[in-house]
Amino acid sequence: MNTVTDRPSPGCKLRRRLLVGTITATLTVPAVALMADLLWRTGPDAWKLGHLAVFSVLSALVAFGCTQALVGFLVRRGRGDRHRIDPADTHEPLPAGATAVVMPIYNEEAGRVFAGLRAIYESVQATGQLDAFHFYVLSDSTEPNRWVDEEAAWAALVRELGAAGRLFYRRRRLNTNKKAGNLADFCRRWGEAYRYMVVLDADSLMSGATIAQLVRLMERHPHAGIIQTAPRLVRGRTPFARWQQFASRLYGPVFQAGLHYWQLDESNYWGHNAILRLAPFIEHCALPELPGREPFGGRILSHDYVEAALLVRAGWGVWLASELDGSFEECPATLIDFAKRDRRWLQGNLQHSWLLAAEGLHPTSRLHLLMGILAYAASPLWLLFLLLSTLLIYRQHATGLTLIARDSLFGGLNLDYRAQAAALLASTFTLLFLPKVLALLDLALRRGAAAFGGWHRLLPGAALETVGSALLAPVLMLFHSKFILWTLLGRGVAWVTQNRGGDGAPDWREAILTHAGHTATGLVWGALALALDPVFFLWLLPVLAGPVLSIPLSILSAQPPPDGPLSPLLATPEELHPLPVAERLAELVATLEAGEPPREFAADYGLLQAVLDPYVNAVHVSLLREKALPSDEDRDRFTALRERLVVEGPAALSKRDKLALLSDAHSMILLHRDLWSRPGWQLGNWWRHALRQYNYIAPAPPTALHR
Repeated sequence: MNTVTDRPSPGCKLRRRLLVGTITATLTVPAVALMADLLWRTGPDAWKLGHLAVFSVLSALVAFGCTQALVGFLVRRGRGDRHRIDPADTHEPLPAGATAVVMPIYNEEAGRVFAGLRAIYESVQATGQLDAFHFYVLSDSTEPNRWVDEEAAWAALVRELGAAGRLFYRRRRLNTNKKAGNLADFCRRWGEAYRYMVVLDADSLMSGATIAQLVRLMERHPHAGIIQTAPRLVRGRTPFARWQQFASRLYGPVFQAGLHYWQLDESNYWGHNAILRLAPFIEHCALPELPGREPFGGRILSHDYVEAALLVRAGWGVWLASELDGSFEECPATLIDFAKRDRRWLQGNLQHSWLLAAEGLHPTSRLHLLMGILAYAASPLWLLFLLLSTLLIYRQHATGLTLIARDSLFGGLNLDYRAQAAALLASTFTLLFLPKVLALLDLALRRGAAAFGGWHRLLPGAALETVGSALLAPVLMLFHSKFILWTLLGRGVAWVTQNRGGDGAPDWREAILTHAGHTATGLVWGALALALDPVFFLWLLPVLAGPVLSIPLSILSAQPPPDGPLSPLLATPEELHPLPVAERLAELVATLEAGEPPREFAADYGLLQAVLDPYVNAVHVSLLREKALPSDEDRDRFTALRERLVVEGPAALSKRDKLALLSDAHSMILLHRDLWSRPGWQLGNWWRHALRQYNYIAPAPPTALHR
């Protein structure tokens, strides 16, 4: 496999980008010309000019995506891209202690987080290169239960792995600037001790061999500031999640090859499953605060795009290692969870509008920022295009006049205007579906269908995915359009924990309330289109079907599968032939349910453990920072809170009060002593029941001490 020894020349980059731009224009111009001619022949006016302008932007976006797939297909047909950064297998030793593997988390389920981290740690250990790495869990959790669960799980993992001095845990008291602030805090405190930083998400999974290869790549390419892997989606259980991971796995390789072809060392960063060179990252990637307030101003939410742009501006390379295996992540389990995640990403990307004209940014970085904005702005543009199409049909029928077609702008074009409209529709669908055809053809030429279970599974799966995409795309269009409207009206976004498991029953009430507007929109719009023109209704039907069926689609796609083998139609190679690190994670996750707390204590189980269990209490107190002596007012407040907790139980305290007690080492020591030393009649009913449960009725809780 080829690897680069020098950075691609400016001439090489220019030639590649001119080629991509030329193909995009070649695909865009005929469609736009056909639409312009159609509007001309039916009588141009201001509304039709607006319709043409929106169509031109959308055509360029669709053509650009098709071009990337086409170029990627051609690159994969030849000898490969000689400038790709993917390395050959090697056993070069790694620099000892030079790399920090960091996992920022926020109110995640601790069992899954530390199961994944354990699988990664053991996989790195199996490479024989463990001495090259330190591991950090960087918590921003604000839920008391999550906080204590994380500490107990960390302490247990350190003991079981013998990882003292190698696996660390830190929780910030204030989660300023969310994930970007979490990583910035790590860089300030410990960044100078390391040469590289591998950034993971809470759901990330990477093999030890892949992590080691990333470090070797950094060693080989001293100009590289970031090397981003292309994570594959895994562990999807719901139909929605499995549809996502099947589509990503089937169509992703050709798109990623095309993406790398024109980006080269001015690629983008997706915020996780990547390795960063710490010195330039610390020096150049301090994020500015945008002018104004949220949602457009304030702290930057989508920090990764900006950090990549700042490194490229400083002369460092940002690479996409598109063919590096062993990098995985999970995806949202339901359509609604997917939309919630997009809500956060959308606002972050729209913030980048401030940065498009920022001084010194490379043109490629500006294009990345613009494409990130258009990834979501395309939805209201599609909605506007469809609304304008409906309006034009309405205006035509409202006049009651017979349509008299003009001569074509192009003298030799003698199509009937309805035939011309059909040709335009066919060309649009060709651009939309050609990448899927190219991906299947690429797989056939590589004889890769067996990895998906064979063509008898792959082709029906691709057909099912295509139908699902066609139904869900208009629903996402309505979601994104609504989110952009909210953003423009100044409604910011809350940072929520992502649901990826999908093992619970779907929430019918949430689905009905969320999609009721989509269903009503589809029904009303469809009735209007049918009344205006039955042919136009048939043209619009593929767009309206998804919103009309959105409630049952959302519920059925979130339905967890019954016991037994998963449906083979959407199987991926990672599902059929998992790597050892993925198999190990599955083993660990399968054992988690045995540790569920008793239902009556679940709401405050973390506080219960931190107060009652001696080991958890000691771990928790040892991880708290030393504070200055409290004032008399604070001392009195903590005394009152402790007494209220002991006498009335956790339900009497607010979440803020519980966090305050959990953050005060002196209070936690006193609470542990009081709960074990006071006579029972001085304790609240909740604590008396908890003590009986702890001592007699049930085994000791699954803490770091008892497993």
